[in-house]
Amino acid sequence: MRKLLILLALSSALSACGSSQLGGVGSMSDIKVVDSDVLPEPTRVDLFEQNRPYLIGPFDKLTIDVFGIEELSKQEVQTDAGGRISFPLAGIIDAAGKTPGELEEEIEGRLRGQYVRDPQVTVNLQETVSQVITIDGQVREPGLYPVIGKMTLMRAVAVAKGTSEFAKLNDVVIFRTVNGQKMAALYNLKSIRRGVYNDPEVFANDVVVVGDSQARRLFKDALQVLPTLSTPLIYFLQNN
Repeated sequence: MRKLLILLALSSALSACGSSQLGGVGSMSDIKVVDSDVLPEPTRVDLFEQNRPYLIGPFDKLTIDVFGIEELSKQEVQTDAGGRISFPLAGIIDAAGKTPGELEEEIEGRLRGQYVRDPQVTVNLQETVSQVITIDGQVREPGLYPVIGKMTLMRAVAVAKGTSEFAKLNDVVIFRTVNGQKMAALYNLKSIRRGVYNDPEVFANDVVVVGDSQARRLFKDALQVLPTLSTPLIYFLQNN
């Protein structure tokens, strides 16, 4: 009966939410309720988008060679949490957001003239933490964070230094793409902490929004019928 009320409430929200805007998700022309308490896991295709240049990020390991200069060859470096590296003679370089080719040009520019007449630099990716999750909203440090091993929603919030002082813990939305289909789920951190339902696993490319009323808006009709939820609300989002 409880799930039936949720389905009826969300069905009545179709017309009200059909033209709503949600940052990063786009305009919604349809909402389809998922008859499940679990947000499906993404596929490999969802996790690793094709035909996209790799951008260096935090904790990536790189091998850098300067042709013809032994002291500057086979240098193994790792970006720090902010995506920076330190390279001999070139100093501290902000590598985050650059492709390996762009980093090559940056190092060549710093070495050219003063240290090396015509430097030829090669940057190879040795090990990457390319899988990241976006954590936004009422957390202490919003941003992109690497997904290392198994990560749950509670752990993801902890990685972002926890929720802010007045965060709405009953208002946490996960956005995910599964087989090309955009999905969303509403969770209550208090319920998870009390063991009402399991702490859900999060995956690379997920977007977690804590305490954002705009993200919660699509759920408002169901919440008016059932303000206290014992299970997550999960639905499909379909773009125009």
